[in-house]
Amino acid sequence: MRKPTLYQSLKAKRRSKSLVIGVTWYTAETWAQVKASATDPECFEESFEKWKAMAVAARRNFQRSGVLALECQIVPEEFFAWCAQNNQENNSTARGEFVSEKLSAAHAATA
Repeated sequence: MRKPTLYQSLKAKRRSKSLVIGVTWYTAETWAQVKASATDPECFEESFEKWKAMAVAARRNFQRSGVLALECQIVPEEFFAWCAQNNQENNSTARGEFVSEKLSAAHAATA
C-alpha cells in the first residue's frame, strides 16, 4: 500500500480539526538577502519569480485541502538575529522553525 501524499494526509486531518500553517514568504529583496546568506542556497528556486509561482501554488494546494495557510514574511534582520540568538544557521530547518515560532506567537496574541 502506498503512503498517502501530504495533500491526502492534510485532507484527512481537515475532517478532524482545522489546521493552520505558516508559509514562508518573501519580497524580491528579502528573498535575495536570505538566499545570499543561506547555507543551503540550492534549496531556493533559480529566481524570485520561480519561487513566488511555487509558493503561491503550494499555498493554494494547502487551502484547497482545508488548511489555513498564512503568509509569514521573513524580515532578514529579524531572522538573522533569531538565528544568532538560537545558535542556528540560515538553512531550511531554521527558516521553518522561525516561521513556526512567529505564527505561534501571533496566534497566542490573538487567542
